Amino acid sequence: MRHYEQFIDGAWVRPASGQYFEDRSPFDGSVIAEIAAGSRADAAAAVASARRALPVWIGVTPEEKQRYFLEMATVLERRRAEIFELLAQETGMAVRNAVSGFHRGVAELRQAAGWVYMPQGEIIPSNFPGRFNMAVRRPLGVVAGISPWNSAQALAWRTVIAPLAFGNTVVLKPSEESPICAGMILAEVAEEVGLPPGVLNVVSHAKGQAQEIADEFFENDAVRCINFTGSSRVGRMLAERAARHLKRIVVELGGYNPMLVLADADIEYAVDAATFGAFFHQGQICMSTRKVIIEEPLYEDFVSRLVDKAKNLPLGNPLDEKTLIGPLITSEAVASVQHRVNDAVERGARVLVGGGADGSCYRPTVLADVPEDASLYREEAFGPVVVVQSVRDKFEGIRVANDHRYGLTASVFTGDPDVALEIAAQIEAGAVRVNDQTVMDENQMPLGGTKDSGWGRSGPHSIEDFTEWQWVSVQNGRRTYPTS
Repeated sequence: MRHYEQFIDGAWVRPASGQYFEDRSPFDGSVIAEIAAGSRADAAAAVASARRALPVWIGVTPEEKQRYFLEMATVLERRRAEIFELLAQETGMAVRNAVSGFHRGVAELRQAAGWVYMPQGEIIPSNFPGRFNMAVRRPLGVVAGISPWNSAQALAWRTVIAPLAFGNTVVLKPSEESPICAGMILAEVAEEVGLPPGVLNVVSHAKGQAQEIADEFFENDAVRCINFTGSSRVGRMLAERAARHLKRIVVELGGYNPMLVLADADIEYAVDAATFGAFFHQGQICMSTRKVIIEEPLYEDFVSRLVDKAKNLPLGNPLDEKTLIGPLITSEAVASVQHRVNDAVERGARVLVGGGADGSCYRPTVLADVPEDASLYREEAFGPVVVVQSVRDKFEGIRVANDHRYGLTASVFTGDPDVALEIAAQIEAGAVRVNDQTVMDENQMPLGGTKDSGWGRSGPHSIEDFTEWQWVSVQNGRRTYPTS
């Protein structure tokens, strides 16, 4: 069985409490590893380490930073098979699906090797004779990263790479549901390539013990930014705390991601896309397709095909190469999904397929006639559940697609590119995919949400989030001041 300490100041150290917790498989409950149960004292030590390392990291040349990122990508690729297995064991991600999230981490490390050479300032004309003005980007300082369990590798790397590329140091707190994939692997890779001590620190905690680590992040003046990916409910609470402490916060939150299928769409292709978007990783992705909105001429045929697809998706052990639908992350997650489905049915919705669990796995579920007063009409179940809804035309489709508080991703299927762009301009989402499903990312693109899906953007565009402007002026020659 694996055993992990905390990774602070470039070394593996025992937690201040001396306590550990068991990291268990969501599929069968077996113990995967023993993990250090961190406390506020550990978080404080990690922040202090990151603060000491800040001038060191700022002084590292772009060429050296580039070498670190490229070497980390190489180490990560070498561990590919091991990480696929860990993702299946720890997060329930089917091993055959793990390649996408894994590849995003490798690709972002390689792309970030170029981000270190992005322009860091501007020359701005002055209205005063002899004055030379520069606007220079400076790192914020220590960034506290809070990474989720669901797409553990991809989102953990995304939490740390951009802040590091733009000169900050990082303390990472991975989810207690995936401390290895969302935290410890990153520490191991950083250690192997010789990243300077304190540049990246990882502090884990037992279930229910996140509060005191968050307290340290918010109340420690050395932490200048909180970088969080997770639910809108938690994100709202963190944003309120950040405001009280005048700390910057970057949040990617939940989504209720609609897919609009027009009557001229390629129906077979659109059904395949909807199946993937709704059920990939058991629908436990913030970008998962939550509602498919279909123009009336295609509705019956589309829904029939989607139901046939859903009922035949292989379900079970995520380590089995045939499995597409693995377990939900916890028994509480299974109960939550079931509660939302039951609520919709009690209010008049029809279950077309699925609607229940097989042990820790929830069967792919398609719901029709979901009334507006059911939570699933506007809120994600965060499981393999998709709502289908018929609309008369594209105008009603746009209205339904925007009828919720979220704005992360959306998609539209049509054979007319002009209509697609017209619709995209009216969809309230940070990303709109034309003739593709909603679960899609590219590291060089500015992924991020609107409305209750958060603010800030990923990739190179996050230089706006993880640096701040400093105005530097140089006066050539003597100015005349009205001093007498």
